[in-house]
Amino acid sequence: MNLNIALLKGDGIGPEIVDSAVRVLEKIGEKFGHTFNFTPYLIGGSAIDATGAPLPEETVKGCLASDSVLLGAVGGPKWDTLPGNCRPEKALLGIRAAMELYTNLRPARLYAALKDDSPLRPDLVEKGFDIMIVRELTGGIYFGDRGYREGKYGEEAYDTEQYSRMEIERIARAAFEAARVRNKRVISIDKANVLETSRLWRKTVHEIAAEYPDVTVTDMLVDNAAMQLVRNPSQFDVIVTSNMFGDILSDEASQITGSIGMLPSASIGATKRGLYEPIHGSAPDIAGQNKANPIATILSAAMMLRYAFALENEALAIENAVDRVLEAGFRTADIAHGGDALGTVEMTDKILENI
Repeated sequence: MNLNIALLKGDGIGPEIVDSAVRVLEKIGEKFGHTFNFTPYLIGGSAIDATGAPLPEETVKGCLASDSVLLGAVGGPKWDTLPGNCRPEKALLGIRAAMELYTNLRPARLYAALKDDSPLRPDLVEKGFDIMIVRELTGGIYFGDRGYREGKYGEEAYDTEQYSRMEIERIARAAFEAARVRNKRVISIDKANVLETSRLWRKTVHEIAAEYPDVTVTDMLVDNAAMQLVRNPSQFDVIVTSNMFGDILSDEASQITGSIGMLPSASIGATKRGLYEPIHGSAPDIAGQNKANPIATILSAAMMLRYAFALENEALAIENAVDRVLEAGFRTADIAHGGDALGTVEMTDKILENI
């Protein structure tokens, strides 16, 4: 395959970790006979410094013309005093909207070699867990009507939760498709005992479930789900939920792995071309110091190979290499806990050796 990848390196450690993922993709290309063409574009604070805008039109056009997009991280204290619509993070919403990315895939896997890093008791993580959270990304309360008005007690603010049947149908199908290549279990999370949007959510998810008789689906209220994630995480396979609930639960799930620097994500739409990025931030305090953990970005590249290009063997080659490196005891500073630590480049070298 000959594939064109847009690189949005961004700010802070973004350029370093994206460069690591590029090296890994180049190695995959050599091993499996693919050609990856990489084109960098500005986004976030670096784009503000160069152009005055966090998401230049050239970047949007480049991403839309590419076969897929790999993102590092955006933001930093340098730009914290800018108005909300001019801050680096605004670019993330903009590029997701421009690419019509309505599905967010957030895996939360506890690596056997990192079990001791989980904040949960050893007996709760003994079996390990591998969860895929499928979060609706472009609807719900984050995109509903909002504003300020005069209310019963004076000035009040409001945000409106709203979902259409179509939005629920397409995210449900994404979850069931994900479950089909995993353990064929979906837990749909809502608040149907209180919210009308959740009642429509639950009804629609079960209607779509009829199209997937090989996948089981159960319902769970969001407050119970938050408890169950820390009580018995291994019960979960695929979680599907709304934008706000997914935002909260995916962050909780990332923390019980004990290693936020290890977790990738994918945001995809109808084409699955998608935007692939680590879930962590730009970490400006360690930028340029060869201290960042590149694994989340490297695993995001693996997700790109799987979901954007259907290159399963290539994705597994990367994931298995990461497993072997961790099992061999190699660590970056964020997961070394005071022991010997490799730098960004050296960890990438170890992964390359194991592909």
